[in-house]
Parts: sequence; structure tokens; C-alpha cells
Amino acid sequence: MNRNDQEFLVEKIRTQYTEKGHTQLEALKGLDAKVKRPANAFAYIFGGIGAIIMGSGMSLIMTDIGDSVGIQNPMTPGITVGIVGMLMAIVNYPVYKRILVSRRRKYADQVMELSERIMSSH
Repeated sequence: MNRNDQEFLVEKIRTQYTEKGHTQLEALKGLDAKVKRPANAFAYIFGGIGAIIMGSGMSLIMTDIGDSVGIQNPMTPGITVGIVGMLMAIVNYPVYKRILVSRRRKYADQVMELSERIMSSH
């Protein structure tokens, strides 16, 4: 390893241990994440639950799980459970967008003010 590579590696490691100053850009990124985090969390959790429910309905129909739990004709409950999961998956995106738009309206003034300060300082 030559001298330049060593210096680069040392400097890279040193930057990990130095305290970074809190900049306005970091604050803007944090505010943007604060706006998006609840909508993303909802979408992932609700969508995952919907997919699991839909898969459960499919499993009732396509496997012998229904017989194992004592359901004589698993077709009707399987279709019903699958449709419930499918409806959850379908409404997931519109609800996600509604949450996101609501959060953007709530924090729009703060984001615009902070972004204006950043843009005017450059």
C-alpha cells in the first residue's frame, strides 16, 4: 500500500470519529424523513399484513390446511379471506398517499422556510 492510499484510509477512519456539525441541510433531511416515516411505516406494515392475509386465503384453497383445522369445504372461506387481503393491498397505496399528503401539508411551512434559508446562503 503506497503512502497516498494509507493517508486516504487514515483520513477516512478519522472522519468516522470526529463530531460532525449540525448543518441546515442535515436539519432539512431530518425534517423530510420525519414527514415520510409514518406513511412509510404504515404502508410496509399494512401491506405486509394484507399480503399475509391474502396468502392465507390462497393456502386454504390450494393446500389441505383447511382439512387440518376442520373446515369441510375450504373454498368459500379461502376466497373470502383472500379477497379481504387483496382489498387491504388495494387500499394500501391510496391510504399511504393520503397520510403523506397530510404530513406534507403539516410540515410544508417549516420545510419551505428551511430550504429558503439554505438556498439564500449559497
